[in-house]
Amino acid sequence: MTRFILRRLAQVIPMLLVLTFVVFFLIQLAPYDVVDSITTPNMSDETVEIMRQRYGLDQPVIVQYLSWLGNVLQGDLGYSLTSRQPITAELAARIPNTIILVAPAYLAALVLAVALGLIAGSRRGKLADRVIDSLAGIGIATPSFWFALLLIYVFGYALRWFPIIGMHSVGKEGDPVDFLLHFVLPFTVLVVAFFPELARYVRSATITQTAQDYVLVQRAYGASRGRILGFHVSRNVLLPIITQLGLALPLLVTGAIVTESVFAWPGIGPYFLSATKSLDYPVILAVLMLSAVLVIVGNLIADILYVVVDPRIRIGGAS
Repeated sequence: MTRFILRRLAQVIPMLLVLTFVVFFLIQLAPYDVVDSITTPNMSDETVEIMRQRYGLDQPVIVQYLSWLGNVLQGDLGYSLTSRQPITAELAARIPNTIILVAPAYLAALVLAVALGLIAGSRRGKLADRVIDSLAGIGIATPSFWFALLLIYVFGYALRWFPIIGMHSVGKEGDPVDFLLHFVLPFTVLVVAFFPELARYVRSATITQTAQDYVLVQRAYGASRGRILGFHVSRNVLLPIITQLGLALPLLVTGAIVTESVFAWPGIGPYFLSATKSLDYPVILAVLMLSAVLVIVGNLIADILYVVVDPRIRIGGAS
C-alpha cells in the first residue's frame, strides 16, 4: 500500500507540469490579454506597452511560464493581474464558502440517489423504476443555469420567499436564519444537478446485483424483498458508491461554478469566471492546478477506500 501511494504521488508532478503548461500556452493564443481588459480607449500606446512590461507580458511565453512556475515552487501563487490581490488569500476566503454549499448538496444527492436507485433497480421495468429513471433523465437533460433561473423567478421574484443574491443580507452576516434562506435555492439546484447520474449509477449496480446467484439463494430460502435489498444487495451496491466519495473531492472546489455565479455566491465560481473573462492567467492556473491536485488525490483516496472496504481486493490485482 505504501509503495502504491508513493508511486501515485510521484505521478502528480509531471501531470501538473503538463497541465499548467498547456493551459498557459492556450491562454497565450487568445487574441487579447489581461491588459486589453483593463485599458481604456484614451490610453496611449506607450502607456499600454508600459503596462505589458509591468505584468511581464512582453516576455516570451516560456519565460513567463518559468517565472510563474518558480514562484509557485516557492509557495507563492502570485497576484491577480486585474485586482492586484494575492491569489492565496482570495482562495482561502472563497474555498470554505464553496465547500459549505457543495458538500451538503452532494451528500444529500448521494443519500437520495442510493435510496431511489435501490428502489428502481430492484423493481426494474415497473412503475417505480420508470418514474425514477424518467426523473433522472429529465435531471440530466436540464441545464443547471436554466433551473437556477427558474427557481429565482418563481421563489425569489414571484413569491419572494427566498433571497436570490449572495450568502448573507447586508448587516446580517452572523444570522443563521438569513444564511439558510440564501442557502436553499443554490442547494436545491446542486442537489438536482448531482442526483441524476448518481441515481442511474446506483440503479445499474442494483440491477447487476439482483441478477447474482446469492439473491436467488436468498429468495429460495424465503427471504423477503426488503431483507434481500437491505442486508445483501445494498452492501454490494454501496461498495463502489464509497469510492465515489473520493472521486467527488474536486467538486468541493469546482463543482458549483455555474450555480455560484448565477446566485452570486461568494465562492470559487464567480472568481474563476471573472478571471477567465479577463484572461487573468495567474488566477486561472491557480484554480486549475488546485482542481488537478484534488482529482489526483481523489482518485488515490478512491483506490485506497476500495481496498479498505473490500479486503478481498489487493493492490496490483492479487486477490
